Amino acid sequence: MNKPTTSIPPASTYFFANGEEREEQHTLAVIVDNEPGVLARIIGLFSARGYNIEQLTVSETEHDRGISRITIVCRGTPRILNQIRAQLSRLIPVHSVADLTERGDPIERELALVKVAGEGEKRVEALRIAEAFRARVVDAQTGSFVFEITGKSRKVDQFIELMRPLGLIEVVRTGIAAISRGPKPLQTEA
Repeated sequence: MNKPTTSIPPASTYFFANGEEREEQHTLAVIVDNEPGVLARIIGLFSARGYNIEQLTVSETEHDRGISRITIVCRGTPRILNQIRAQLSRLIPVHSVADLTERGDPIERELALVKVAGEGEKRVEALRIAEAFRARVVDAQTGSFVFEITGKSRKVDQFIELMRPLGLIEVVRTGIAAISRGPKPLQTEA
């Protein structure tokens, strides 16, 4: 006699019971006071609730006002993404939270430094691919290059994959810098 099986949801916030909600990747821009501990509080919020940060970029944007911008790329169901936005906006040092993905087609760029070893044919091929991707050589040694590539994450990923068989040594990526289109600055929105 077969015993009926019951479905036990995994211990993750990404489980969706009805199976209808799909995970989406969103880019959030968070305007905060530039003070000690702010980044730790934001990361703590994600960690405590089991949310994952896929990419994170932080920089002071208004030195005279002590304002920084945190760009966070995260993934979740629409319900989880709403929770993330709501919980971020309740933190004291947060001035505003904007979902750039939801606002529509943000301009996103990433910078990567890609170190590639190579001699002979592989060296020539690496330079040819770099030219096609508009990557710049920022360091050239006898047995290696360091390329600088800027663009959408997908472009950076493709470049790295093409460099793998040619002697990829190391990759350093900045994470996404993103901005919404149009004349309205992010700070004016709550």
